[in-house]
Amino acid sequence: MEHSHAKGAGGFDTTHWSLVMTAQSDEESQTSARKALETLCCAYWYPLYAFVRHRGHSPADAQDLTQSFLAKFIETGGFASADRERGRFRTFLLSAMKHFLINECHRARAAKRGSGMTLLEWDALEPEAKYALEPIKSEEPDLNYARDWAVELMNRAKNKLHDEAEANGKLKLFEALKGSLTGEEPPRHEIATRMAMSEGSIKAAVHRLRQRYRSLLRCEIAETVATRGEIDEEMRHLVSVLRSNQFFS
Repeated sequence: MEHSHAKGAGGFDTTHWSLVMTAQSDEESQTSARKALETLCCAYWYPLYAFVRHRGHSPADAQDLTQSFLAKFIETGGFASADRERGRFRTFLLSAMKHFLINECHRARAAKRGSGMTLLEWDALEPEAKYALEPIKSEEPDLNYARDWAVELMNRAKNKLHDEAEANGKLKLFEALKGSLTGEEPPRHEIATRMAMSEGSIKAAVHRLRQRYRSLLRCEIAETVATRGEIDEEMRHLVSVLRSNQFFS
């Protein structure tokens, strides 16, 4: 993982979101919470951007609003209103964005937003290109947001698998097997022939890859919930969301 976990209360590892939620009034914990919040916001900016687009805003306005929201949320200590009863970061962030959009509907636009703070380089991210490639979605922005959040978690886990494979000199094998993570795996005898491996070895490699992927996905989810018990619940919810959108069967 990108961030090490320290043991927190009740044996639950201290993750980004638990750091944010348990921040005390002292300067050190507030600073740690702010850095954790910034990391979470920047890691999952796209579901917010897509949500704003689904609400009917133009690409330029959606970029501006998302940038402004993240800057304001972080700079004003948005974590101060965190409630352990609302422990899922995606839910908390969406609620805050809805409130922000209501307050912003009559305010000045780009030049006055964000106090000049730049969190995201939009040209490099190409958010509208990504948005245009997405499949047809539900007309309910909240459901689309949950789907985008789930896909973002999965992509982050897969990117880490890619980086691990590259670091271990197994990138070619990873590229051959990664379809097994999304149900798009070619016939294994074809992979075995291409990789000069036995089908038994390919089967074992797929099993290891899926196990590692699940582990990394759990780590990504752990960063966005408040307690260990919420990890499995959140995983079940995200799988349900993806299936309802026919992301996989």
